[in-house]
Amino acid sequence: MSSQAELPVPLNVYEKHWRLFVDDASIKEPATLPVQNPTRSFWLHPTSENPLAKEGSQGALSKDADICIIGSGITGISAAYHLAKAVAGGSGGTNPLKVVILEARDFCSGATGRNGGHLTPAGFLDFGMRKKVMGSKEALKQYALEAHSVREITEIIKANDLEEKVDLVSGGHFDLIFTEDELTEAKSDFEAAKAAGADLDYVRWFSRDEMIETFGTKYPAAKIHGHNLWPMKYVTQLYYLAQKSFETAHGSSLRLHTNTPVTSIKSSDDKKRRWSLQTPRGSVSCNIVLHATNGYASHLLPFLAGPNGIIPTRGQIIATRAAVSVDSLSRASWSGNEGFEYWFPRPTTSSENPLVILGGGREIEKDFELNETDDSIVNKQASKVLRAFLPAVFPGKFDKKDAPEMEWTGIMGFTKLTDPFVGPVVDLNSNASGKTSYLGQYISAGYTGHGMPRTYACAEAVVSLILHEMGGGTRDDWVRPDWLPARYLTWVREAADKGAQGA
Repeated sequence: MSSQAELPVPLNVYEKHWRLFVDDASIKEPATLPVQNPTRSFWLHPTSENPLAKEGSQGALSKDADICIIGSGITGISAAYHLAKAVAGGSGGTNPLKVVILEARDFCSGATGRNGGHLTPAGFLDFGMRKKVMGSKEALKQYALEAHSVREITEIIKANDLEEKVDLVSGGHFDLIFTEDELTEAKSDFEAAKAAGADLDYVRWFSRDEMIETFGTKYPAAKIHGHNLWPMKYVTQLYYLAQKSFETAHGSSLRLHTNTPVTSIKSSDDKKRRWSLQTPRGSVSCNIVLHATNGYASHLLPFLAGPNGIIPTRGQIIATRAAVSVDSLSRASWSGNEGFEYWFPRPTTSSENPLVILGGGREIEKDFELNETDDSIVNKQASKVLRAFLPAVFPGKFDKKDAPEMEWTGIMGFTKLTDPFVGPVVDLNSNASGKTSYLGQYISAGYTGHGMPRTYACAEAVVSLILHEMGGGTRDDWVRPDWLPARYLTWVREAADKGAQGA
């Protein structure tokens, strides 16, 4: 196996990372708005690859809506897609329905446009921990939600012949295991999940010798189902599909305004509307607000600042050229070191050596880049370890002297439970009367660096709840999807947080 001397990153530090959410009371400042000069993400440049970049940033601002979605990443656009399906099917509760999406910067310029491009549902890792804190049934839902989300996304892509447009690659995913402790825990998770009823027949274990012979790396691995794609291109296509569905519903509309940050939310002076969203371009009145702002959520919801809320966390990624062909690397996606590092080769049909997208390195800092909202800079220490990582893992397949072709950062949203907040906005820090002060506001945010396989399903759940309550129902008679863990729900989270505190 490995030692710290062989790899440029610290190993087995997940527990240290998690303890910061429990022990570090200094993490309490609300997030800023996204900075206006972010680093250049591979996924967003050249600008021609992002046709919706400036959509709705000029001209008249929409003044009125039934529902306002804040954020144009995969959560916000997935929510718009689910609303579109509802209005097209005549189940929109309030039909026709006017929906406005507000984005602080260019379209999809947050975490979705800056992530690693993985679309991989969790297989079994961490099952033992989850079983301990929530029981087998609810633990299995964690994996069922991700399987549902990824299955739905890939079906949308294939049903609309979008595979090439979004660069979908279904090559599986390897979880590399660097230490004996990791291997022991992974095997334990596998056996526990299987005993609980999880179908894991598709999982293939690779020994150290097999990995040396096949891939030139000495670390054992587990291969699971997995995909990779171009995140922004997928979200763009999903927006087009949502827009098309809205057009079929007479009187309904979907509007997108980029470069229009929401600076505050206050009660509306319009008696027909509940909320007024303030922006530098004017205000938008609506009845329902969906916060799809992930790491920036506490800017508009300050009570979510701190370890019990959503901690903005800076991730870092490089695009680096391999020294061998893609056949030597496989077309799969990869992760290692308890998920802190993740990478995959970009699709290529030529003899050119592939570009590899690699993220990670933040564990080199003692604060793990927590409580950071500035994605205009890169961390120099993380840069060093990212450059050294793949040459150390795959000797001879990457040249340590080669500089990355691009390097960028992005802001994720981390939570103590590692799971997102989904549902009506609830201030768990306030008294009983204060908990009703956000009536009509909802949230789906805080994916802890694992948003691509969870956002679609979480948006589906929160839209279902919104439409149910718009139709006169309550959260008490809303039917929770079979695949949705209870502790994702905002009104259930208080007890779950207390359990995590004592874990």
